[in-house]
Amino acid sequence: MLRKIASFTINHDLLTPGMYVSRIDGEDITYDLRLKFPNQGDYLAQPAMHTLEHLVATFVRSGDMSDQVVYFGPMGCRTGFYLILRDSVSKQDAIRLVQDAFAFSAAFEGEIPGAKKIECGNYLEHDLAGAKAEAAAYCQVLAACTPETMVYPE
Repeated sequence: MLRKIASFTINHDLLTPGMYVSRIDGEDITYDLRLKFPNQGDYLAQPAMHTLEHLVATFVRSGDMSDQVVYFGPMGCRTGFYLILRDSVSKQDAIRLVQDAFAFSAAFEGEIPGAKKIECGNYLEHDLAGAKAEAAAYCQVLAACTPETMVYPE
């Protein structure tokens, strides 16, 4: 029998864009970076989400906290991303890292990292302008994020 995984126990009718602590597994903390309201019909377009994944993943793995980054990737529902960090990163530092990563993405100019045919499994499906717009919108959400707001609504 299949077990219900933790992310399926969250009431998605109550979720709003924000940054949440999704789960803690030993030394790893999974953050839910929710860019879109679930089930509202407005989702991340695949090409923009793909580009944003490349930009944010490259940023978080290039800075001072790169050794603390376990994973960054998109949600299949196209409403956001998951970021897994070591628990040695405080919630405040995690917020700052995400704010910096999305500000970087919103302002990015140039060649998308890892988007050449030999580097990417779907190199033709990118949208830098769309990624920048989504990142800029999420920066507005992140401006109100604090460690106290990182709890899922009940």
